[in-house]
Formats: sequence, C-alpha cells, structure tokens
Amino acid sequence: MPKSQTKKSQVPQPRVRVLMGELTAMGPGRADLIDAIERTGSISAAGREMNMSYRRAWTLVETTNASFIEPLVVTSTGGSGGGGALVTDFGRGVVERYRAMERKASKAISSDFAVFSKLLSTTPPPASKAKTSKTPQK
Repeated sequence: MPKSQTKKSQVPQPRVRVLMGELTAMGPGRADLIDAIERTGSISAAGREMNMSYRRAWTLVETTNASFIEPLVVTSTGGSGGGGALVTDFGRGVVERYRAMERKASKAISSDFAVFSKLLSTTPPPASKAKTSKTPQK
C-alpha cells in the first residue's frame, strides 16, 4: 500500500482474513505486503513503503510462506548486485484469489453492511492503552 494510503480510513469496511487456527494465513496486510514486494523487489523496501520495520515484514513473509504448500515470496542473499525478493507465480495466484474473495464477500454483504454501518458511531473510540495483568489467576 503506498504511503498515501497508509492512514486508516474513517469509513467502516469489512475485511476478509483466512485463518489457520488462530494464525492468519492471508489477510489484507499480507496481500498488500506481497503487492509491495512485487513492486519493489525487496522485503525491506516493501516494509518501508508500508511504514513497517524490516523485521516485521520479514516475519510476515516467513509465516505467510509457511502457511501455504509453496512459497509466495522467495529471497536471494546480497552480493555485488545486492539481495532481493521475488513474488512467485504461486504467490501472485494466491493474492489474486484472495482479492477476488474480498470482492465477492464485500458484494455479498453490502446491503447488510450498509445497515450495520449506520449503527456505528461517527467518531472512533480512542485506541486502548489497557495493559494486561500479569498476576496469575487462582
């Protein structure tokens, strides 16, 4: 996602995530990261484009690759020409399928979501800063 799109929209929208247990195999952020890797040829450049640390981008690529039967992104180590990352044909296919699922899901619930959206406050609540207790439960 280009930097111009990184601010969260104030318009409510549904988001599709593909879960494997409690872990996300594919979701909007992962698809955006793979698209950014496709554009930039680099995990670090894609992370920068999305205002994400290299470590976070690399971790997302690793866990996403591990969630599928083939890698979505392959990397090469640095050298005289530098390293890089390449989205595989399989990865492009997965992202295309995911984007199609997003469109279908959005279309299928559009009338319900329009009604639901009217039930939401016009001002989002402040971000929660509550800390979890580390006191053991008895």
